[in-house]
Amino acid sequence: MGSSFLSIEKLSQRYPDGKGGEFTVFEDASFGIEKGEFVCILGHSGCGKSTIMNILAGLAEPSSGVVKMDGFAVSGPSLDRGVVFQNYSLLPWLSALKNVTFGVAARFPDWDKAKVIEHSTAFLAKVGLKGDTIHRKPSQLSGGMRQRVSIARAFANEPKLLLLDEPFGALDALTRGTIQDELIKVWSDTDQTVFMITHDIDEAILLADRILLMTNGPMARVAESVEITIPRPRNRAEIVEHPNYYAIRNHLVQFLSRGSTEVVASSEGANSPTTVRIDVESDAQAEAEPPAPRLLAVEG
Repeated sequence: MGSSFLSIEKLSQRYPDGKGGEFTVFEDASFGIEKGEFVCILGHSGCGKSTIMNILAGLAEPSSGVVKMDGFAVSGPSLDRGVVFQNYSLLPWLSALKNVTFGVAARFPDWDKAKVIEHSTAFLAKVGLKGDTIHRKPSQLSGGMRQRVSIARAFANEPKLLLLDEPFGALDALTRGTIQDELIKVWSDTDQTVFMITHDIDEAILLADRILLMTNGPMARVAESVEITIPRPRNRAEIVEHPNYYAIRNHLVQFLSRGSTEVVASSEGANSPTTVRIDVESDAQAEAEPPAPRLLAVEG
């Protein structure tokens, strides 16, 4: 765990319960994320997903445990960690472009104004915002456009870790799909490390390299790490045709449907999540291939 780019070690969060005791949201969360990896986390409301993200962002302190990035403990907010929230969180008095340049100028103080604008404009273009649109204020943009600005701003700052907190939850299905595709493209171009909260199973399968599954709260745990054995690039229309798609999806649905009791009972004492690899395609190929002939020693 300690060798990962991002290392979460025995993280727990507890609050006073108002009766002299404590309420445990989650406990002993331990997992790692490699550099350049795209990881999603799934779980029912109340399991502590957003709390974990706030801790990773440096916006909250855990009750116990530690988060390390590049070998150093995370403490407080930092330009090395960017966050995209569901509600966009744009500065309403600035244009789309200036919302991006504001952060870029802080991230790269040695750059001149022209370079900051060029860099910011390029990232807005990556999410489909060009021309007069980038000079409009957030109130003049649709919800989808605002989220595009938020994503461009986060990627343009080139943080070591990008945190996405249900960034598409407030969008309609068509806009959501378009921006998901744009997010994949920008991530592929930059190879940044991404940790994303979502409630959407299909979204997680489309975007992630791995999906972390949390049991129900209170006393929630990060119980499983499911590898997405579907090659990239992934296309929304074609991904459902891959042999592994529904096998992975069914596993995720069954986990979330079972709730926490059964999973916790089977993983008592385990801090790290169980790795789950579902690869129907490879299994089918292995069964179809005839066994290799045995080599026999022949005496002369």
